[in-house]
Amino acid sequence: MHRQQIVILGTGGTIAGRAESISDNIGYTAAQLGVAELLAAIPALAQAGTVLTEQVAQIDSKDMSFAVWAKLAARVSHYLGQPGVQGIVITHGTDTLEETAFFLQTLLAPAKPVVLTCAMRPATALVPDGPQNLLDAVAVARHAGAHGVVAVCAGVIHGAVDVQKAHTYRLDPFSSGDAGPIGYVEEGAVRLLRNWPEPQAGYVQKAIKNIAKLAGPADLPRVEIVMNHAGVSGAIVQALRAQGVQGLVVAGTGNGSLHQELEAALLEAQAAGIKVVRASRCLNGRVLPTPADQIPDSEGLSPVKARVKLILQLLA
Repeated sequence: MHRQQIVILGTGGTIAGRAESISDNIGYTAAQLGVAELLAAIPALAQAGTVLTEQVAQIDSKDMSFAVWAKLAARVSHYLGQPGVQGIVITHGTDTLEETAFFLQTLLAPAKPVVLTCAMRPATALVPDGPQNLLDAVAVARHAGAHGVVAVCAGVIHGAVDVQKAHTYRLDPFSSGDAGPIGYVEEGAVRLLRNWPEPQAGYVQKAIKNIAKLAGPADLPRVEIVMNHAGVSGAIVQALRAQGVQGLVVAGTGNGSLHQELEAALLEAQAAGIKVVRASRCLNGRVLPTPADQIPDSEGLSPVKARVKLILQLLA
């Protein structure tokens, strides 16, 4: 029986980074190696003959843009439609991986696995973590019944809706918060703890069509994130309104609580037709709404994911 293909799409990141010294794990330049070079360093994958690679972008993920997202979504959608493709792996930087994962899951709701993987050490490190992460990601993409967008790092499988980067340095930097991981990859075998990601909202098909019509990034709905903190004022909201912002996500304290001055400015913005969503800056938990709330909550999404969802809603 012919084994189905796994497609590996490269976008850059630390996994493709180089440093001057093998002992330097932070002073590197990201996105230096092509995805084909990454594969060549892993004989088990390079010799498999059922892996196809394509370089979609070559960036440090801190510089991720909607233009790259749109291109990536188009290539993922293309390969998802190929009967001979079993799953897709995307090499990505850790910094914005959670946003890309959520964008692809919300937009495409794939019935096949789309696995984002990464590294915390560059490819030139004495002991790089990228090769094992890539092997684990391919194992997840090959797992029978796998579907939806997930992230695989340090042997842990995280769902796109829950994954957050929670540590600046360690090799296992991601958390799925209260939800916990989907499962683990152990010596190439997948051990599941809960279900694969399921499709999100129903406004997506219209958003896909509208993304295709965008002439450029300037046509994208502008959504910004503001944070509640001690001594905050409404000045940042007023400045963003003056620049024509169309949506605002506020990272509230605790259960989405807001300083009275910031809340007043946000309510004025909302009354003026700007979409406002209230999330929490806490890593775990979710905003629990009350009947008295005047600003809608993010329905459990982190501020960065609430921003992605709001962009897609405005596009639709």
